[in-house]
Amino acid sequence: MATKKSLSFEASMARLDAIVKQLERGDAPLNEALGLFEEGAALIKSCGEQLDKAEQRVTLLKQGPEGEPQETLFDGVE
Repeated sequence: MATKKSLSFEASMARLDAIVKQLERGDAPLNEALGLFEEGAALIKSCGEQLDKAEQRVTLLKQGPEGEPQETLFDGVE
């Protein structure tokens, strides 16, 4: 099964889970197992890219000097 760039993060994770379970069973022929491994690697890359993009969009609301919410970019540091 070819990896589709248009898969949502959740769909990609579900497919990755299915691939892992299939590979763990160990009953796939070598060529099929290699194809599954390649598909899984592509899904991992795609999920990582989606997470990176989501992190860039995350903002934190902080209280400003007057008590009003102030939007700041998420820097990943607490």
